[in-house]
Amino acid sequence: MNAILKPSEARFEAMTPLWLEEVVRVEQSVYGHPWTQGNFNDSLNAGYQAQVLTGGNPPHAELLGYFVAMKGVDEVHLLNITVAPEHQRQGWARLMLDALVLWARGQGAQWLWLEVRVSNARAKAVYERYGFRHVGTRRDYYPGSASTREDAVVMSLAL
Repeated sequence: MNAILKPSEARFEAMTPLWLEEVVRVEQSVYGHPWTQGNFNDSLNAGYQAQVLTGGNPPHAELLGYFVAMKGVDEVHLLNITVAPEHQRQGWARLMLDALVLWARGQGAQWLWLEVRVSNARAKAVYERYGFRHVGTRRDYYPGSASTREDAVVMSLAL
């Protein structure tokens, strides 16, 4: 497909095991240290909020992106949000954040939290434009190259 889609042509649905092969393919194409199928399975088994954003018409719907979030007492923690490479820079990340915020508010959450690699300037810019604020740093949070680790920027959004 790879055409630029309009928001009216996209829809959310629950991430199920049927989506995992495609989700993992996208994950591996985007990240140097991707989540594994086991990470996604564990998230689904734990009952985390996991949604895929698709475009086009079934049965040929195309995966545009996905997110996984964990609900806490009065907060939600965004664990993974990814837009497929061929659909980046088209506003899909913002649409997924909108959906996540609506869900989190419906769960009674007052805060949305996330970590992002210090080196991921593009993602940090998306989050900052959305209203997230840098509130701290987690030292050596992410695996780096070889035996190195990378810091994470901790960001939060008041809901």
